[in-house]
Amino acid sequence: MVNLFTNEDVICIEGNVQRSGLKLGTVYSFLVDGMLIDTGTQCLESELIPIYERHSFDLVTLTHSHEDHSGLAPWIQKHRNVPIYVHPKGIHICAEHCPYPKYRQLTWGVRAAFDALPLGDIIQSRSQEWKVIYTPGHANDHVSFFHEQSGRLFSGDIFVTTRTKVIMDSESIPVIIYSIRTLLSFDFQSLFCAHSGYIQDGKSKLKQKLDYLENLSGEVVNLYEEGRSIDEITQMLFPKKYPIIAFSEGQWDSRHIITSIVGDR
Repeated sequence: MVNLFTNEDVICIEGNVQRSGLKLGTVYSFLVDGMLIDTGTQCLESELIPIYERHSFDLVTLTHSHEDHSGLAPWIQKHRNVPIYVHPKGIHICAEHCPYPKYRQLTWGVRAAFDALPLGDIIQSRSQEWKVIYTPGHANDHVSFFHEQSGRLFSGDIFVTTRTKVIMDSESIPVIIYSIRTLLSFDFQSLFCAHSGYIQDGKSKLKQKLDYLENLSGEVVNLYEEGRSIDEITQMLFPKKYPIIAFSEGQWDSRHIITSIVGDR
């Protein structure tokens, strides 16, 4: 199911992925000033294509190459013939056909290969200049987009929620903390998150996430220095076993939060 609504002159395209009545996830794309930020997921292709056929845009910018953000890029490249930009570290990933595990294929669909161009420090839409901010931690090719005049920040997957409970084995909490600090140095108000949508008080919410992750990191380090094992710390801080842990065969796990913090010491 796909819904459209507008906030601050931004068309927010909300894609809800469901299987057998079970909601698997929500992912947003955004249309602003003739620029499409992220494309949505391939499994919602039949609902997203009519939207992209009737709206005008001159370029696509990807916050990162993950399939829930780039799933419609191959169709756009073939049928709309507009440039698609990603951080240079993501270009080779975009050029691969479906370079991700089976459970993600079942969730988001099968993304074909496409050709992407490298983002620089600035990207120009029709009438606005956007700062491209490198914000790794969730993905090595992750960026955020900031429009200084309007105070709008498009943060990809850096925010998502104030209290992180599980992460992928490729993610790093210390690097995410660094990226959040980087974003908080900018004078933004509203936040457009790829999984939570429009957040009017975005800066305060992102600050809440930073506080949570910094406090969590301190707690993990203290427990580790007391001699607790990784598994003991995980059980103490995250006793709940989330369904995605089994579904992803461990690629997502609360344990990865602990190991990323301990490994950074």
